Amino acid sequence: DELISSHSYMSKIITEKPNNLFNFSNLGFQSYYNAQEEKDLMERLFFDAYRLGEVANDLSLAEPVLRNAHLVSLDARAIKASEVGLSQNFSPNGFDGREICAIARYAGISEKVVAFGLYEMENTGQCCQLMAQIIWYFIEGLNYRLLERPSSENPDFTKYTVPTDTELLIFYKSHLTERWWVEVPSIISSHNKPNSPALLPCTEKDYLDACDQHIPERWFKAFKKGFN
Repeated sequence: DELISSHSYMSKIITEKPNNLFNFSNLGFQSYYNAQEEKDLMERLFFDAYRLGEVANDLSLAEPVLRNAHLVSLDARAIKASEVGLSQNFSPNGFDGREICAIARYAGISEKVVAFGLYEMENTGQCCQLMAQIIWYFIEGLNYRLLERPSSENPDFTKYTVPTDTELLIFYKSHLTERWWVEVPSIISSHNKPNSPALLPCTEKDYLDACDQHIPERWFKAFKKGFN
């Protein structure tokens, strides 16, 4: 067996029993570096995976993912080589400096994140400078953290009830931050009583999709995981 390394540790966590990992999200994967079997496994486990192009085209996709995260691991090799001094260990494609700093800021704003790490850095002046800026943006996000508890009784939120062909979806929108949540009846959470709804961070697009009778994919995956 391959020894655990920076290239293999995540596969060990996901595939080896006991499978105690309830949720895992990957932001910015590049298809040509990932076997189809790995992507199929992510689907079977109802984990979230977003391609680099998806996130780069709309950075707001990363916000609800990071809002629901407890631990954020940022692999510097997700950044394009030109941003870190043309290192041979980096890919020509990846996030640029602005994008990776925005992602770090989202992680800082998330009230659930308790650990944030930077890994696989290069010892070059340009890379170190970018890592310092990433840390700065994370701390800035941390400074703007706001504890929000959506409910129909809270005047800082608007509740939206969306009937679909198969489900009745309940959304909440914050008047303070304009962030969105959706109730997931079956999601397992240590902070919820058995079978009580949990609140899953989402986007306005998820709400609009539900209004068009399309169940949001993130809701479906969370719902299915609740029965595992």
